[in-house]
Amino acid sequence: MAQVFKALGDPVRLRLFHLLALKDELCVCHLTEALSLPQSTVSRHLGVLRNAGLVETRRDGKWMHYRLADDMASTLSAIVKEQSDEMHRIDAERLTVALKGCG
Repeated sequence: MAQVFKALGDPVRLRLFHLLALKDELCVCHLTEALSLPQSTVSRHLGVLRNAGLVETRRDGKWMHYRLADDMASTLSAIVKEQSDEMHRIDAERLTVALKGCG
């Protein structure tokens, strides 16, 4: 349990977790665009979330796709969504724009 809360204790990882709570699955490219951070930074933080058991991955070509892992992650996502702040709102808006650019 401590590893889970430690993983969510970082602001970037909390932002990533919030975005994943909004969608079923997201490509790392969309998360990078939504957070306006380098791909290497986003991938490193997603790795911490994965090691904590909060997210699962799926590879599609060169891109990794992430989703919440299990019931505990879903329960935590409800709390995170309820407690979202201005930064989370901005991230969600940027994610919407990034996803629109795909289709």
